[in-house]
Amino acid sequence: MTSVAFNKKQFLLRLIMFTLSSACISFGFNMLLIPSQLLSGGVSGVAMLIGYISHSNIGWLYLVLNLPILIWGWFSLGKKFVVWSIYSVITATIFMQIIPVHALADDILLASVFGGIVVGFASGLALRSGGSTGGFDIIASIITQKRDVPVGVILSGLNAFVIVVHILFTGNWELALYSLVAIFCVGKLIDSIHIKHLKVTVFIITTRTDEMLQSLLSHPRGITIIKTRGAYTSSDRDMLMTVRTRYELADLKKNIHSIDKHAFVTIVETVGVLGEFRK
Repeated sequence: MTSVAFNKKQFLLRLIMFTLSSACISFGFNMLLIPSQLLSGGVSGVAMLIGYISHSNIGWLYLVLNLPILIWGWFSLGKKFVVWSIYSVITATIFMQIIPVHALADDILLASVFGGIVVGFASGLALRSGGSTGGFDIIASIITQKRDVPVGVILSGLNAFVIVVHILFTGNWELALYSLVAIFCVGKLIDSIHIKHLKVTVFIITTRTDEMLQSLLSHPRGITIIKTRGAYTSSDRDMLMTVRTRYELADLKKNIHSIDKHAFVTIVETVGVLGEFRK
């Protein structure tokens, strides 16, 4: 019974997170970017570009353009990830029909910066919750499974293509440059929220090695045991070394504290990892 209740709680939390993400992304589009004819990058940017040229409904274009990418993600990523992404895309489309297209800021620079911040926050929240806002987020997630590259960096590269197309079709360099500001803000916010690509090395000095190993080895990360001796006490102890992502760090610290409250733990940022590391 406890397990079922926990799953329901997790499901409701994710539902709230993805609904909030969709509402934020729609707000950023309709109240900040679209009124100034700016692009957000990705599939939404392509939808905006087509919408500006053909005067079509950008929300429905966003849904239609996402369909083939969602199908690709279904076969390349986990089904749970894609199901939540589908929910995110559909709810974002609905919110875009509800939220009016109205300029919240008359200054185009403010619109590009804060539009990028809102959309980046929404995309990062969806990715951290175990899904995406569709489009290039899914393509970036597929790439990060094979290469250890930040999602925001991949999105920035893909979005550069959208900006080039924007310049070719409109010839408006000023709008393209302001759109780049928005896309830059999106990438930075995503990387600050979606932290699964950041690595840390954790050193744990404990007297309860067996209990610690029994708990930590249930996680798919390797652990190395290093024999140590205290300089002041001359007592022998074990030091456990493991590499984790920043995303996993909070749970690891709770786990360590629950087993050995007196464990001495140091955490070091890791620039890169060579060899096998499950992504």
